[in-house]
Amino acid sequence: MKTRSTGDTRNRGPVGTTGSPQLARIARRLAWGLACVTCAACAGPGPRAADLPAVECHPRGGLPNAVAKARAGGEVRVAYLGGSITAAPGWRVKSLASMQERFPTARFVEINAAIGGTGSDLGAFRVGQDVIAHAPDLVFVEFAVNDGSTPPERLVAAMEGIVRQILNAGPATDICFVYTLSEPTVGDLVAGRCQPSAAAMEAVADHYAIPSIHFGVEVARRISAGTLTFKGAKPEPFDPAATPMLFSTDGVHPLVETGHVLYADVFARSFDLIAKAGAPAAAHPLPEPLRADNWEAARMVPIADGMLSGPWQRALPDGDPQAKAVGQRMPVLWKTDAPGAALRFVVRIPEAPGVAARRTAVYDLLGPGSGVVSVRVDGGTPKRVPRIDGYCTYWRVATLPLGDLAPGEHEIEVTLSDERPDKKSILFEKNRGDFDKNPAKYAGHAWYVGSVLVFGDAEPVPAGAAVSGGGARSPR
Repeated sequence: MKTRSTGDTRNRGPVGTTGSPQLARIARRLAWGLACVTCAACAGPGPRAADLPAVECHPRGGLPNAVAKARAGGEVRVAYLGGSITAAPGWRVKSLASMQERFPTARFVEINAAIGGTGSDLGAFRVGQDVIAHAPDLVFVEFAVNDGSTPPERLVAAMEGIVRQILNAGPATDICFVYTLSEPTVGDLVAGRCQPSAAAMEAVADHYAIPSIHFGVEVARRISAGTLTFKGAKPEPFDPAATPMLFSTDGVHPLVETGHVLYADVFARSFDLIAKAGAPAAAHPLPEPLRADNWEAARMVPIADGMLSGPWQRALPDGDPQAKAVGQRMPVLWKTDAPGAALRFVVRIPEAPGVAARRTAVYDLLGPGSGVVSVRVDGGTPKRVPRIDGYCTYWRVATLPLGDLAPGEHEIEVTLSDERPDKKSILFEKNRGDFDKNPAKYAGHAWYVGSVLVFGDAEPVPAGAAVSGGGARSPR
């Protein structure tokens, strides 16, 4: 039985394109195609970016509608979809202030849709709930760092899915891609080329005439000039004006006092170029997709009580600290700590030309007080999946992969196991001290779930039905 609680301008490289914009666009697409062929042949981690020079700003079609509203003194709703670099109180906050400064009679409203540690794959599933539902006029998308190891074909499919969902919902919504960098990609930028993830995203930006800003070009210029240290220990006291500038302490996240200020400066001058580039305000055209398997149909289906068996309760912000922390991202959140409690549902994935399978997952939480779940798809062999990983000194939004499922109907069962994992051994060595200091934090054996991530639909297993062992059935 379920129980519920009550409810700088020097030597930056080119800005924009040189020569004919159409020829430049064709050249970039040819470079992208060659990179993909090379990748497929060698089965490597992604296309080398040598074919695509790193450019600080490509204005492309500009941001005509948002700029027109701002010039008219209207309200401009600005969404930021990205990872932890965008979630930090840095370039996101400073960019909004920069736009407000340029258009003082307008009112800029922020829609913060950034979640640390997530990429464009989850972004395609959650853009409807976290961005589109808030009626944005302008959307910034930042996933280049978190998509660093994503296969290029999947990255393009996911980013294209994000774009198409936004434009289908609001054809006048402007979009801008923003690229950041991390330590593994510094070499590419210093050599004057895009890192692979940004190179892949540029193919989408070209196809849809979306402007893009690469914050890493200026970082690389300063590294080459010897005026910036990308990673180092932060001294005490810390002088942000010291030379060389200390950009970050971990090789990923810019310091708010330095790295994010640099990013904001790049944003400001790039935004000025983009604002001048746009045509008159008008709906954006929606061209034919780059990929037949793009993620335009990705969606979230909230967990319904009919999908649950055993003791579960709604986790609400006023009574559960995890629900309070993730409430904006997971308005529906269920919790169980009872072994044997299960989530059972059917997914129906429609057929699509050229699409052999679709990624399916559960939107849940990872954390120190989590247990282990057992996953069965179509009655197959159960798979053990701990809902704690090496980072888990804290709770965070995550996904539980269910696999790439063929078109048709599939029955899913996920059960909380009675297994008690060795959580200290799962943690990274640098985090094990936290386990020793705070054992009570790790004592729990819970599972939090919010939604099914699916292409198609998800609903409860019909009453009295056993989980099938027959594999996928054709769509109804």
